[in-house]
Amino acid sequence: MHNLIIVESPTKAKTIQKFVGRNYQVESSYGHVRDLPKGKLGVDVAHDFEPTYVIPRKAQKHVSRLRKLAKEAAHVILATDEDREGEAIAWHLVHALQLSQKNVARIAFHEITKSAITAALRAPRDINLNLVYAQQARRILDRLVGYKLSPFLWKKITRGLSAGRVQSVALRLIAEREAEIQQFRSQEYWTIAALLKPEGKDQFTATLTACDETPIPKPGILQEVEAQRILGDLTACKWEVAAVTTKATKRNPLPPFITSTLQQEAARRLNFSAKKTMYLAQTLYENGYITYMRTDSVHLAKEAIQAARQWIGTHLGKKYLPATPRV
Repeated sequence: MHNLIIVESPTKAKTIQKFVGRNYQVESSYGHVRDLPKGKLGVDVAHDFEPTYVIPRKAQKHVSRLRKLAKEAAHVILATDEDREGEAIAWHLVHALQLSQKNVARIAFHEITKSAITAALRAPRDINLNLVYAQQARRILDRLVGYKLSPFLWKKITRGLSAGRVQSVALRLIAEREAEIQQFRSQEYWTIAALLKPEGKDQFTATLTACDETPIPKPGILQEVEAQRILGDLTACKWEVAAVTTKATKRNPLPPFITSTLQQEAARRLNFSAKKTMYLAQTLYENGYITYMRTDSVHLAKEAIQAARQWIGTHLGKKYLPATPRV
């Protein structure tokens, strides 16, 4: 009998299947297999906020197929992502597929490479219930806020508005920041700069930072009359370059991307939305090109470090290659 590995997405399943051989069959759950019901609250507020889970209609076909495959397999290995959503999917699969605990193993990895998959299969673990409970709490809060607050918005403002656990708080932060902006009172100030071009040299800009050896406080000169007086004095002065200082600066490379910095740079450089960035990153991850993108860790896989060092040495030269990796 073969072993059945279950992951969330078909792309991830195809990539992993290349690494594990014929003794394993890799299949996809196509995302979550259980959720709170659509037509009602699904949370028993009076009894410790107990959730009621159902198998959504769109997931029933996949669940039926996985149940059949699980019965035919020697072992079922749950290889969903190692975050609270992935851990919850693994836990829901155990219940939806009616799996026996003695035939179930949970594995996790941060990158889809042959070495990472092999290492994970050698070190199975139990489902982390703390992560499962964290996901449940997040899902229940989403449902409570959405179901309870959204109708209030329909009644007080207009139908179609929705309230959420995150967006409602974010909206308050935006509103408070806008109130601060409205309360801001502008202040007039003046700065003085000179565009200078020494004979036979390139031109440069010099900014006045002190007057009569007294530093000019920020934000600048507060009175136009005072600024004009200083400007008049400067016009009559003889200008000279007192000193030229040249120094080398060293700039360390930025750390590897985490989720937030990846989204920020994609928006700044490519004008990508957060949704588009994460979709593309998910695709790259599932095809084995990057490590897991929903993370606050800057850890790099050994394979990635070795590949980067090889590329730098080949294309940029050894002078740009540190003797040892920085991480």
